[in-house]
Amino acid sequence: MSEPRIAYAGDRDISVWVLEYLLNQGVRPLALLVSDSGRATHDSILVNMCPFLDETHILCGKAFREPPGLELLRGLDLDYVIGIHFPYIVPEAVLQIPRFGVLNLHPALLPYNRGWHTPIWAILEGTPIGATLHFMDAGVDTGDIVHQKCLEVSPGDTANSLYHRLKRLELETFQEAWPQIAAGSYRRQPQDGLVGTEHKRQELFQESVQRLDLDTPVSPGELLRRLRALTTNAIAEAAYYDCDGKRYRVQVQITEEEIPGE
Repeated sequence: MSEPRIAYAGDRDISVWVLEYLLNQGVRPLALLVSDSGRATHDSILVNMCPFLDETHILCGKAFREPPGLELLRGLDLDYVIGIHFPYIVPEAVLQIPRFGVLNLHPALLPYNRGWHTPIWAILEGTPIGATLHFMDAGVDTGDIVHQKCLEVSPGDTANSLYHRLKRLELETFQEAWPQIAAGSYRRQPQDGLVGTEHKRQELFQESVQRLDLDTPVSPGELLRRLRALTTNAIAEAAYYDCDGKRYRVQVQITEEEIPGE
């Protein structure tokens, strides 16, 4: 079987790692979809990795779902669109273009933690975590699963450290699944009937999630779990308490060490 015809949609360092893997497998995207300059982190790196594409085949921001972008994608006879941390909603008009569908790599063990901030909610709610490669459909991370791997959360993990570990697991998940995808021998596991969890981006910023009430008793374990979950690379996502007219954000640093004599 010839190499699949793909368009590649991505951002963040994990998208660079996956694209590098595909290029090493001899797979050259026929089009590249990247974030616009206002939200992109790795768009220029992805573009530089594809010198064989002219600028008409590089779609920035929401251009992929506008009429000229749709026309371009429809004319490429695509087998797949591969999305790696691509931060845009993919409409039905795009989902219908590739012959086999749009694949998405998600830092969660679906059906748990559909949506945003998966490491935060996994620690906060004690749900399973991992990485999942799945087909996209009209829902949020509800499409058929192709391959997934579980990751054990360490007692010393914060959301930030867990996210970095998850990205490496995502790469492993994709690399393990790709030979079957390329050969057309993969299986699709529907999520219909599976009970999981889902969170929208704005849920993280609710007072009930972030605010610490200094007058409410709480066990050390519960408090620590909350602080671990809300320690990310962004201070605005941290827990906080208010005192004397000011707000104080709290993050934790955890160091693992051996117990003397054990």
